[in-house]
Parts: sequence; structure tokens; C-alpha cells
Amino acid sequence: MGRRYRTLRGFRDILPGETEHWQAFEERCRGLFARYGFREIRTPLVEATELFVRSVGEQTDIVGKEMFTFGEGDDSMTLRP
Repeated sequence: MGRRYRTLRGFRDILPGETEHWQAFEERCRGLFARYGFREIRTPLVEATELFVRSVGEQTDIVGKEMFTFGEGDDSMTLRP
């Protein structure tokens, strides 16, 4: 009996054929943004859970239903919403 895997809600793979379209689009955007003096930044994919709880409150729907959190206590990390 095989195990069934499914994509996590809000995530999907970008497969060959589609990847090249995204890369071309991203490259065009980089060129346009560079002409106007913008530079790329990269923010962390995960942050300390405390950061989100402190800013939106511990008992909100965002914290309870919409965040992917790993670990417990001081080691708790959350994917950026």
C-alpha cells in the first residue's frame, strides 16, 4: 500500500517548460528595475515565531490558521506569510 503525497496548500512546483518562462520574466524585470535604480533584496524565508506573535497577537486567525510553524518555545520558527 503506497503512501499518497500531495502538495502543501499554497505551494506548487514550477516544472521544466514553465521554469524558463519565469526565468525570462524575472530577467526582464531585473533589467527594468535596474534602469530605475532599484536593486534586489532577499528576505529570510523563515523568522522567529516570536516576531509574528508580537506584531499580530498570539490569538489571531493569522497566527492560528495561516502560519506554518516548526519547533517549540525559543526554537520556534515560522515560514514568512
